[in-house]
Amino acid sequence: MKREFMDKDFMLYNGTAEHLFHAYAENLPIIDYHCHLSPKEIYEDCRYENIAQIWLGGKQADGTYAGDHYKWRLMRSNGVPEELVTGDADPYEKFLAFAKSLEMAIGNPMYHWSNLELKKYFGVEEALTEDNAKQIWDKTAQILKDDPDMSVRGLIRKSNVEFVGTTDDPIDSLEWHEKLAKEETGFKVCPSFRPDKAVAITKAGFKEYIEKLAHSVNKDKLSTAQEVCDALNERVDYFVARGCKASDHGLDYVCFRNASAEEADAAFKKAMKGEALSVEEAEKYMTFVLLSLARKYHKENVVMEIHFSCHRNVNARKLSELGPDTGYDIIAKSSCDKELAMFFSELEKTGELPKTIVFSLDHDDLNQIATCLGAFQSAEVPGKMQLGAAWWFLDQRDGMEEQMKALGSLGLLGNFVGMLTDSRSFLSYARHDYFRRIACNLIGKWVEDGEYPDNEKSLRKIVEGLSYYNAKRYFGI
Repeated sequence: MKREFMDKDFMLYNGTAEHLFHAYAENLPIIDYHCHLSPKEIYEDCRYENIAQIWLGGKQADGTYAGDHYKWRLMRSNGVPEELVTGDADPYEKFLAFAKSLEMAIGNPMYHWSNLELKKYFGVEEALTEDNAKQIWDKTAQILKDDPDMSVRGLIRKSNVEFVGTTDDPIDSLEWHEKLAKEETGFKVCPSFRPDKAVAITKAGFKEYIEKLAHSVNKDKLSTAQEVCDALNERVDYFVARGCKASDHGLDYVCFRNASAEEADAAFKKAMKGEALSVEEAEKYMTFVLLSLARKYHKENVVMEIHFSCHRNVNARKLSELGPDTGYDIIAKSSCDKELAMFFSELEKTGELPKTIVFSLDHDDLNQIATCLGAFQSAEVPGKMQLGAAWWFLDQRDGMEEQMKALGSLGLLGNFVGMLTDSRSFLSYARHDYFRRIACNLIGKWVEDGEYPDNEKSLRKIVEGLSYYNAKRYFGI
C-alpha cells in the first residue's frame, strides 16, 4: 500500500514501532547535550525576518560565515553559484535556489529534515519544491513576523527542549551563560568545554592561542606544558561553576604516546618558537595534555566527548576564499583502536577515567569502538563509556541504524544516551523526532520478528531511556 508523504507514522513501518513512538517517545523533552547554538542569540532572544536567515545564513559582521553546512553542500551539488549559497544575494533568491536543490535530494536526510522543520514549526504540509517556494516563503515570513513564539527562545520552548549544551572555547568569558542563568527561560543553557586550540600543537595559530589562554588566567605567559595543563584546569573550574556538564574534543585522529613532563615541554617550547615538530613530538604533547584534562574531567564529573575520523577544509581554494568550517570536510580513515584503548587504560590504572562518549565519522569504526568501550565500563553509571550517536555525515537513517545495531550487538542499546543536534540552527530539533522514529522502528522490527519479547514495561524503559532519561541521568541534569 502506498503511504502518504511524512504522515503521522513517517518512518514507522510496523505496528509496534507506531505504538512505541506515539506512546513513549514522541512527546518526551529533549536533552541537547551537544550543539553549536549561540548563547548570545539565545539571551537576546533574536528574531528572524525570513527562513533564509535561519536555514542558510551567510557572512557575519566579523567576516566569518555561519549557517547550515549540510544545506550549503546540497546547493553546491546542484551547481548553485556561491553567491546564492553563502554570498550576499537576495534572501528569497537564495531560498529558491535551495528549494530547487532540495527537490532533487531524494534519498538525502536533508530532504526529510527540511520538510520536517517546515511542518513542525510552520504547519507546511506539502513538500518544498521550486513551484511552491514563493508560497512557502510568504507563509513562513508571515509567521515569523506575527507569532511572538517564533523567537529563538520561543523555538527552543516549542521544541520541548529542557537542556542546551553549547560548545565554548576555554578562554570564553561565558557572559551570555551567566546572564541566561539569571532569567526564567523554561530551559537550561550550559557551556561545554572545547579546548582543541590548546591541544592541536601543529595547527596554525597555536602560539597566539596559548598567549590568549595565559591572559585568561591572568598570566603574562605559559612557559611549560604543565602550565598549559594548569591553565586549562583552572578554566575547567570556571566552566563547571557555570554549569558545564561536558567537554568536547574534535581530533583528526586519536593518538597515544605517553610522555614525561620534560618531553612534553620540549615539544611545547619548539612550537612556541615557531619550529617544526615531528609527529612523535606533537603526539607526546597532545597525549600529555589530553591525559591531564581527562583526569580533571573525572574529578569534576564532566563528560569527555571525543570526535574523530574527519579531514577538515580539504578544498584549499575555498578555504582561502571562505575560511574554515564552511562545508568542505570529508570522512577520514584513521585506525585508532589501539591508541584509544591505551589512552583509556592509562587513566583506568589510577581510577581517573571520566565518563566518555566516542564518535567517529567512519561507520567502519563503530564495532571497533564499541568493543573498546566495553572493556572499560564500570559501576559508576550504567553505560559509562558510550558509543556516540551517528554523527555528521552518518546522521541519517542508515548511519543511525548502523550505530544502534553496533551498540545493540556489542553493548547495551538500552543505556544509550541518544541523539544530539550538533547544529547551528534553532529549527534542527526536528532531527530528534527523526531519530526517535528510526529508533522505534528498529526496535519494533526486532519485536515483530520475534527477536525481543513484546514486553510493554521493558520496551517502554528502553525507548524512554534512549529518547530522554538516559541522557538526563548520564549528564546529571
